[in-house]
Amino acid sequence: MIRLLALFAMVALLPGAANPDFLIVPAQDVHWIALPGTPGVESALIAGNPSQPGTYVIRVKFPPHVMDRPHSHSRDRHVTVLEGHWYAGTGPDFDPAKAIRLGPGSYMFHPAGGVHWDGSNSDETVIVQIIGEGPLTSADVDPSKGSWVVLDKH
Repeated sequence: MIRLLALFAMVALLPGAANPDFLIVPAQDVHWIALPGTPGVESALIAGNPSQPGTYVIRVKFPPHVMDRPHSHSRDRHVTVLEGHWYAGTGPDFDPAKAIRLGPGSYMFHPAGGVHWDGSNSDETVIVQIIGEGPLTSADVDPSKGSWVVLDKH
């Protein structure tokens, strides 16, 4: 144990070790913006930029009873539920009754090109965090139907 502590102490003294490029974003500093053309969906850019090369982190806030229709992305994405219960399905057939309910702390991997749909299928607001590599493009399976659905309340 003493050797391990000594090793950590030596690493901390290396040039540059004391000032790495950390990014800290306190919750109160997360800036939410309304996504244009949506029924109240908001997003927050935490780090990076999905339209540029490199890692990005975004958050998406779905209002109650709002889901997106089947779509895919050009690159892999990692999604973690932060708040509420997120409902997700895969494949081209949008059927909220068949969605999987994922609570806070749950994770879902979206492979590049994998068709999926997701959002809030309850009275809860849902927040998910998405990590991926840019540049990223997204495509709706059927653009004629629009990207967003406001579900009937149960």
